[in-house]
Amino acid sequence: MNEEKELQARSGGICELCGSSEGLSQLEVAPSDGSAEQSIYACENCKTQIESGELDESHFNCLNDAMWSEVPAVKVMSYILLSRLGRQDLLDMIYLEDDQKSWGDRALSAGVNKMVYRDANGVELKAGDSIVILKDLEVKGAGFTAKRGTTVTRISLPADMDDHIEGRVNGTKIYLKTEFIKKA
Repeated sequence: MNEEKELQARSGGICELCGSSEGLSQLEVAPSDGSAEQSIYACENCKTQIESGELDESHFNCLNDAMWSEVPAVKVMSYILLSRLGRQDLLDMIYLEDDQKSWGDRALSAGVNKMVYRDANGVELKAGDSIVILKDLEVKGAGFTAKRGTTVTRISLPADMDDHIEGRVNGTKIYLKTEFIKKA
């Protein structure tokens, strides 16, 4: 409980990621020793999404501010979440010391990208890559067709499906089967 009091004092009683003041508790930034230095103070919404791996990109727009924190654990968690979301634009701006980047990379390799994602030509895909759609695809429920030749930038890789990628077409977030795409 001492760690939680330390986190509460450090954060000023708000979530260190989104600034919410409700449902706060300690969240270890794995790999962690459980100390306050390797944990963040997070709201229930952030904590649930982080633990489940189902990230709401609009909720985590707060990382634009959190990534500039002076607290190493907050910066590392921001790096991990931005990587999971495929936000290469923000990853290019974040500054991490070598040990912090190593900590974040260990966390990512331990849990997020165990699966290997490959396009129709067998080329490995990574979060943040750009892809090109190989054939016209009807987007169910959205009322439009993703046209052949459309470039999709900053793709995300869903943690539970290695045969799909996630990206935005016409401003709508959709899943695309890897057999219908190629790396740009």
